[in-house]
Order: sequence, then structure tokens, then C-alpha cells
Amino acid sequence: MEMLTIGAFAKAGRLSPKALRLYDELALLRPARVDPHTGYRYYAVGQLEQARLVAWLRRLGMPLAGIREVCALAPAEAAREIRAHWARVEAETAVRRDLAAFLVDHLTAASRKDTIMLELRYSAHSDIGRVRPANQDTAYAGARLLAVADGCGPAGARASSAAVEALKFLESTELPAGSVLNLLEDAVDGARRAVEDVAAEAPEAGTTLTALLLTGSRLALVHIGDTRAYLLRDGGLFRITHDHTVVQSMIDEGRLTPEEATAHPQRALLLKALGGGEPSADPDLKLHDALPGDRYLLCSDGLTGVVPDDRIAHLLAAAPAPDAAVHALITEANATGGPDNVSCVVADVAEVGTAA
Repeated sequence: MEMLTIGAFAKAGRLSPKALRLYDELALLRPARVDPHTGYRYYAVGQLEQARLVAWLRRLGMPLAGIREVCALAPAEAAREIRAHWARVEAETAVRRDLAAFLVDHLTAASRKDTIMLELRYSAHSDIGRVRPANQDTAYAGARLLAVADGCGPAGARASSAAVEALKFLESTELPAGSVLNLLEDAVDGARRAVEDVAAEAPEAGTTLTALLLTGSRLALVHIGDTRAYLLRDGGLFRITHDHTVVQSMIDEGRLTPEEATAHPQRALLLKALGGGEPSADPDLKLHDALPGDRYLLCSDGLTGVVPDDRIAHLLAAAPAPDAAVHALITEANATGGPDNVSCVVADVAEVGTAA
């Protein structure tokens, strides 16, 4: 077996001797032989492929523990793990990108005085659908607050109603400048406690929750579960929430395509919720700049589970007013068979004083 000194091996593998010593200590890449008298390390030529793999994975930013696992796998399995790692990196980068965009917008807005007063023109409705024996959804729309909750368990209707009721004080509470997300987070804690009170009597009661709160020229978003919020702006539909579900996590990791997710047997299994036996989990909290002409949709998965996004976009854009949009969306969901409760809240952003 042809052997190389650590220096020659490092040069051939494009690694430093220092890195090779570290990988030896971490059991990532053991030398083929160590001189018992001098302690000098020797490597086999056949180890170059693994050395290059370790170097490449380090350049990808993979943690050493992950590299150890990948190196122990067969090539096909290793490829899947690398694909999943990179999907996680891209998802984390997207989150940081959104945060950076928010900070830029926030600091830019802080340097100028808002001159446009905005208001919401809204409609909300919840429908039992064509199959379910009871409606466990709750939909609400007011001058400041929009909310949709989808309950689960025998007391799901009570859970979703309790969560939304716990937020309604925001309609009349003075909103502190600069800390509206903190206020919203506290409100969700109140909603969580309200759901836990329901669950004390009905142990499996739980609910998702997605809500928007108008504050000045911005909408504060809180989201947990798989209810969704969309923005229709300049003819384009943008989803502004991220599902907290098993299948969405598999999509994020590159283990499942969006097309495969639609037929996955666990597509309704939640990773986050209020109550429902789920551990306490932090909701997503964001601020969005609102513009006159924006149209927002909040909905339960009774809509998104059966109506594709392109069809939702068409129906939202075609409806002249929020009430017509809500009616069209619910009718479309029921026309597919209405397998679930379906709830929709549609709100248009307008400058105060402009014609409806």
C-alpha cells in the first residue's frame, strides 16, 4: 500500500497539516499508520478521496458532526444528506434575508414621518364545508385586527374561538410605537393560556392561529400552524407565512417536493400549534409595510388544501371587493368537494378618505 507523509498528503488533498491533525482528533480522517517512535502520521493514497470530501463539506459550512455522519454513509445516502443540509442552509439564509429587509425598511421608515393614514376594508366568513359534521374554524375581521384559527380535537371550535377572542382587545388598545411586535407576542401568550384553559377540560383541544394587526402604515403578523396569510400586490400573489408542518419541514430539507407534499399522508401533521398536546412553541412574528391597493387573504387549510395558489390569485384579483372575494374563494373550495371547514378573511388596504 502506497503511503504518503502528512505533508505530501496535505498537499495532494488540499488540506493543511493542522487540519489533518484536527480531523484525526475528531475521528473524521484517521491516518493509515502512525510511527510508534516519532508519532509521525502517514496516509494511504486511497484516503485522498475522503480527504477531499471532508474539505468540500467544510467549505459548504457543514458542522464537523454532520461531516462525520456523511462520511460514514454510502454515496447515495451521503448525497441525500448533503442535499438536505444545503436546503436547510438556503431556508436559514432566506430567514436572515427577510430579517435584513425588515431592518432596512424599519430604519428607513424611522427616518421619515409617515404622512399617509391607512385603513382596512374587510370581510370574513367561515363555512362548515361539505363533509365535516361541525365547524372548528374561527374567522374575524375588524378595523385593526384580522384573524383565522383552525381548531383541532373534540373541542377544536372552542379552542379556535378562545384564541381569536384573546386577541380582540388589540382593536381598542393603544399601540405603542416601536414595540407592536412585543405587544402582539404578549397577546399570543394570552391566546395560548385561553386554549390551555379549554384543553384542561378537553385534553386534545388545540388550534392554529394567523393574525394581522394594522399599526400606522404597517401590518404586524403573528403565525403558528398551517393557516396562511397571502398578499396580492400589483397582480402578484405572495405567501407571507410559512407552514409549521411535517411536510413543509421535509420540503425545506429537500426530502420532498411541493408536488409530492400534496398527497403525503402526513400533510396535516403540525409541528407547532397552540395547545393540542403540542409543546409550547414560539410563533412567527413579522412586520410588513402596507401600501394602498394591497389585498390580504388569511385562510384555513380548508382552502389551500384543495385550491391551488394560482387559482386563489385569480379569484382574489377578479373580485371587486373583499366580500365578493371571500364568497368566491369559499365557493371554489366547496366546489372541489369541501372536504374541510374553510375560512377566509380578505382585507383591502386603502388611504383614509378615499372612495371604496
